[in-house]
Amino acid sequence: MSSLPIEQGEQLRVGTVDFVSPNEIRAVLDIDSPDSVALNAGTPRNFPRVNSYVLVSCDNGYLVGQIEWLAVERSPYPKQRDIQDFGLVNLPFPQKKISLNPIGTLKRVSKKGVDSFKFQRGTESFPSIGSAILLPTDLQLRSIVESGNNRRVVIGQSPLANNANVAVDPDRLFGRHIAVLGNTGSGKSCSVAGLIQWSLEASMELETKPNARFIVLDPNGEYTRALGPETKFKGRVFKVEASDGESQLQVPSWFWNSAEWASFTQASPKAQLPLLKRSLRAMRNEEFELHTNLDLEIKKYLGTLLVSLRADKSKGAAVLNGFPGAKNLLVKIDVWRRSLEEYQGNLTTQHPDLDQLIILIQGYCNQRSGQYPNYNATVAEIDVLINGLGKSFLSFGGSEDELLPKSEDIPVPFEGENFVAYLEALAQENGSEQYVEYLVARIRTMLSDTRMKPITNDSELRVDLAEWLENYVGKDGTGEDDSCVSIIDLSLVPNEITHLVTAVISRIIFESLQRYRRLNNKSLPTVLVAEEAHTFIKRYRDDSENQDVAAVCCQVFEKIAREGRKFGLGMVISSQRPSELSPTVLSQCNTFLLHRISNDRDQEQVHKMVPDNLRGLLRELPSLPSQHAILMGWASELPVLVKMKSLTKEQQPQSDDPDFWDVWTRKDEEGNTVERNVDWDAVVSEWQQS
Repeated sequence: MSSLPIEQGEQLRVGTVDFVSPNEIRAVLDIDSPDSVALNAGTPRNFPRVNSYVLVSCDNGYLVGQIEWLAVERSPYPKQRDIQDFGLVNLPFPQKKISLNPIGTLKRVSKKGVDSFKFQRGTESFPSIGSAILLPTDLQLRSIVESGNNRRVVIGQSPLANNANVAVDPDRLFGRHIAVLGNTGSGKSCSVAGLIQWSLEASMELETKPNARFIVLDPNGEYTRALGPETKFKGRVFKVEASDGESQLQVPSWFWNSAEWASFTQASPKAQLPLLKRSLRAMRNEEFELHTNLDLEIKKYLGTLLVSLRADKSKGAAVLNGFPGAKNLLVKIDVWRRSLEEYQGNLTTQHPDLDQLIILIQGYCNQRSGQYPNYNATVAEIDVLINGLGKSFLSFGGSEDELLPKSEDIPVPFEGENFVAYLEALAQENGSEQYVEYLVARIRTMLSDTRMKPITNDSELRVDLAEWLENYVGKDGTGEDDSCVSIIDLSLVPNEITHLVTAVISRIIFESLQRYRRLNNKSLPTVLVAEEAHTFIKRYRDDSENQDVAAVCCQVFEKIAREGRKFGLGMVISSQRPSELSPTVLSQCNTFLLHRISNDRDQEQVHKMVPDNLRGLLRELPSLPSQHAILMGWASELPVLVKMKSLTKEQQPQSDDPDFWDVWTRKDEEGNTVERNVDWDAVVSEWQQS
């Protein structure tokens, strides 16, 4: 093939532009253009073919177009070039046409005397009528498909580009969330497992142990075979009924915040929810009893006085307000004195700091008594009282941290039985026992349920939050037993708490990464994988007054989708029903890996997420074979059809199709015996004991 650009371009020419618009270019193919296989590009290649690439000559290089459709029109005159024999009778002749979606620009660059090409999305100028349509060479085709920087992870090959490698940048792939969508059996789960495996394998090639974190929410127990402890990735597995090499799934009830407690207990917003939040706040602040521990009660009272007096000082109530502000302060301080004297009389042990505080307050009040007292006080006098309150507060075991009470949503441990007892006592004190009867009964049922107790109740085996994060999120990856993958097997979690457990785990991971960045001023890159995401991230009604557990779970993922990138938390959303997913979560996904999708509602949802000029590419979704997908979005410079890399049986998730025929005939294809012995007594025994 000639190396001159003009001659080379003439040999690669296959047609001419006859229609140009910003989102579509139409061209007429030459009569002598290839009909099925093109040989003029250097190697045999299928042409013309829907979704393959061609080049259009333009001012600043080549415009890259993706073929959307092919058509044949009947023409009254032949369109062959160099045939002008007007003595012949012209018969109707077919005219081949194609429609192109402009997707980017291919420019020639020279590095150290070697010519190459660089592809970039978008175009600065469009071609004109009569511009040549060219077949890309192998080098140009690879430059299109293999475009982009930091292409560190190879995920497959492009069958439309002579099997050029399709590789991605992990920062782009996981940093802005990716949605893997497709029907069951289309290879979706294998793609998700492959993205994790190929990413870790690429980092392992650098001969350093990866400091990666993948957390897989596995509702069907599929990923243990592909990423579990028996693989080279040595993933940690957390499940309800843990066996050897696995860990017990634990999400204790003190992990839950007030919204999760309210949704699970179905607390009414008017009567029950305020009491529930007040009880949670008391548990977080270690108020386990109602007015039975006198030292604790005095400590709380002194802390309240200290905060109040500091606020009065900052507002100048004692110095600047004059009458009646300073007099009101005096009356308030005198009431404090009488209350402290009552506490002092009930104490069985001596507290010198409390005695000294009462003397200080008595002296302050005596100085402002008489016929014509001066109620105003100096800053120094107020500071003396503040110091006295502070010393007495510390002597009863108080600390500065306790002056601002903890929120009811802070994960501070408490016992479930203490929580229920406090809630009942609080209801009796307020005279509202009848309003919380059902609430208390539901909490007691949860605490005593043998199916939920191993997950939600940590009374037998204490759970430390820091240790929990080390196990579920991961350590630095420097130890021999450290793993980059955590598999949370939700297959045996009771249905009543599946959404709750998922919501709590996801929220705790997200909030821990928020606080990591606050302390270190850097993010900790982590990937949260949601398999069968339509189960957890399902649409819900915004106008519902009482949010159920499913809605609260979806709201957690919506927050992660909106804010996770800032804190290093990326999501992989895998689902076979995109039409049922939350629009908020889908709209925050910047990369899509689309497998075969047949349902019209799911196709419609996918079409809404892509630009108009790319919707022609999605028309191939219903006919995609297994293991094939369309990669588009932030992680790919252009939409590309990719055949995902193959995984061995051991590398695939355990989501095989049922082998009906082999079981029916009792033999597989190789003639081996296939038996499915049934012992329903064993099934029922295990069932009834769970």
